[in-house]
Amino acid sequence: MQDRAEIVHNNFLTRVKSGDLPATKTQLKDSGLTAAQAVEIFESQCLSRQLDNTSRKLQARGEGFYTIGSSGHEGNAAIAAACRRTDMAFLHYRDAAFFIQRSKQLPGSTPLWDMLLSFTTAKEDPISGGRHKVLGSKDLFIPPQTSTIASHLPKAVGAAHSIGINKRLNRTGTPLPEDSIILCSFGDASLNHSTAQGAINTAGWTSYQAVPLPLMFVCEDNGIGISVPTPPDWVKASISQRPGIKYFAANGLDIFDTFRAANEAQDYIRRTRKPAFLHMRCVRLFGHAGPDAQHMYLSEQQITAMEANDPLLHTAALLINDNILSAEQILTLYNGIGTRVERAAEQAIKRPKMSTAEEVMASIIPPPRPSLSLQGEGNEASPQSGGSKVGEGLTRDQLFADDAALMKQPQHMAKLLSWTLADLMLENPNMVAAGEDVGRKGGVYTVTQKLQQRFGAHRVIDTLLDEQSILGLGIGMAHNDILPVPEIQFLAYVHNAEDQIRGEAATLSFFSSGQYTNPMVVRIAGLGYQKGFGGHFHNDNSIAALRDIPGIIIACPSGGADASAMLRECIRLAREQQRVVIFLEPIALYMTRDLHEPKDNLWASTYDPANQIALGEIGQHGDGTDLCIISYANGHYLARQAAKDLEERHNIKTRVLDIRWLNPVNIDAITAAAKPCKNILIVDECRTTGSLAHELYTKLSQTLPDHNLLPLCAEDSFIPLGRVATVTMPGKESIVEKAVGLVNGKAKVRKTA
Repeated sequence: MQDRAEIVHNNFLTRVKSGDLPATKTQLKDSGLTAAQAVEIFESQCLSRQLDNTSRKLQARGEGFYTIGSSGHEGNAAIAAACRRTDMAFLHYRDAAFFIQRSKQLPGSTPLWDMLLSFTTAKEDPISGGRHKVLGSKDLFIPPQTSTIASHLPKAVGAAHSIGINKRLNRTGTPLPEDSIILCSFGDASLNHSTAQGAINTAGWTSYQAVPLPLMFVCEDNGIGISVPTPPDWVKASISQRPGIKYFAANGLDIFDTFRAANEAQDYIRRTRKPAFLHMRCVRLFGHAGPDAQHMYLSEQQITAMEANDPLLHTAALLINDNILSAEQILTLYNGIGTRVERAAEQAIKRPKMSTAEEVMASIIPPPRPSLSLQGEGNEASPQSGGSKVGEGLTRDQLFADDAALMKQPQHMAKLLSWTLADLMLENPNMVAAGEDVGRKGGVYTVTQKLQQRFGAHRVIDTLLDEQSILGLGIGMAHNDILPVPEIQFLAYVHNAEDQIRGEAATLSFFSSGQYTNPMVVRIAGLGYQKGFGGHFHNDNSIAALRDIPGIIIACPSGGADASAMLRECIRLAREQQRVVIFLEPIALYMTRDLHEPKDNLWASTYDPANQIALGEIGQHGDGTDLCIISYANGHYLARQAAKDLEERHNIKTRVLDIRWLNPVNIDAITAAAKPCKNILIVDECRTTGSLAHELYTKLSQTLPDHNLLPLCAEDSFIPLGRVATVTMPGKESIVEKAVGLVNGKAKVRKTA
């Protein structure tokens, strides 16, 4: 099989030398470019192409990896030339020419060397530290992007939204200037992904309501998605009439036309603060990636037709026809860049590589980096400073005036969380809550009640119904020093958007060596036992998909006082340690006041804004030594009920531990608290497969080898409706039964060594 990269390379040399170049329709004077700028763009295109050629050779030698190239898409260098360095860009993986061109706006940049270090997975790779081949740079305002399915579009919408929010809040010194725009590029095949469609719809929905959203979607349309053709004119037909988004078109083979269109688009966005869609037609050369054999699904005629439209040939024709460069100068420039790339590659492959798991994992958890709001941006109020002024122009006493009497009385979890959120928004002027129904309605369970009334619609955002867009909004806002608290209405609803947490939020620090972070606290109502309004969409008792994500924190309170203190700690962890935190709120306990008897009020608490619970700190009720019950959330509530029965009816003295923090689990604290008890029952309301209980069982078997251990988990079942809604999960009675059997030696337990 012929090497198509070599064929394209030789075609360029031959056709430029012979003058066999594509016909051109545009001229320099119509583009808005100078001759020097046009040459500069061509240099970026040549460097991108030669890097593609070299990366394929490096892979063949076992020295390079991941050869998805940019050949055919080099016209995006003209888009970079039309925009500013501070216009944050979330890039398509075929945007090497864009990256190279943008680097020319920052003196001292070394894109050739930096990209080769990335290709060869060298530890000195300045963006990922050798973890992946990514296009990214902190100084160039290009967060690293590994997405191939448009999962970066929702966060681009969020980043664009953040610019207007910061302006509304009169914040200065934020990462993105208030007149900047956001760019987001992707392929024509990715346009069809539900994530892309959701993000584009969100952008239009937002703009339609006159909310500022300075965002440029760039669709690089090469006409094929791996092997599946894009229907002719599909991109234009599906996008050009979208409400709230202005459509621009460019011939990506023609840098004059592409610069003109990109310049018009960026000017429109910058002036109107509305989103635009730039449709850049281009070609794909060499197939999808290194091992892709395009002759299996394209004819020889189709392949050669694409190669005949090599954008470098088109640029050469433009430069020659406008008397900017001669054919000889073009070949000298192209070959000279190729020689430089090959020489640099031989040095890059010699640079040190990672060799240990510790090195690889070092950036999963980001380095602490307090937000700008903690570096002199006027945090003037705290829960204890009742008379101090806050960012909204009110004192805390004024803000809580209508709740003053209630605050002196014990309240359920939902009310305590509501007050905590209000206090936290006073303390953190850059904190923004967002989600379905969080504003005017105050949340399905009233947790965000009065927040929008108190802080305004720009800080408590009623979003459209799309979980991917809600999470993307949070991720994107965090890029611009906003502390986002997005809400997912039910745990079951997060699964259609889980990749925003796994593939975007949790990986950003990892793939940027901690340079980029997206701190946020995602509030999710979930778990089982909800009465009256249940079924598996509103009662989801599986958190395995979340606990599987490296680096994230999962907090799960069981009572209102804990919920208030833990939420405050979660905000601190996001704000000061840049962490991605899931705050899982047990729906069934939102309104719970009583523990054992009606009106005993034992599960209600008075609001104490000074209460603190640190990450990893567990809770303990009782100090019995016959039995230790370890649980969390609803399981902890049921275990507390069971403990009363165990002592009164069976004379079993218990202690009940509340894990609180489900990831990471503080096994040392749990071990120390459980050690005095010979018998340990682990109650997990989530499903058996992938359960936290079995992880604890394994770890405690190692730390407490002489103890009797028994897990009690929910069945591997979805949750039904009606009277059988709780039969698949642990209950008070089943906890008592298992506990008695364990203590009396009648339960099947792990035998000690």
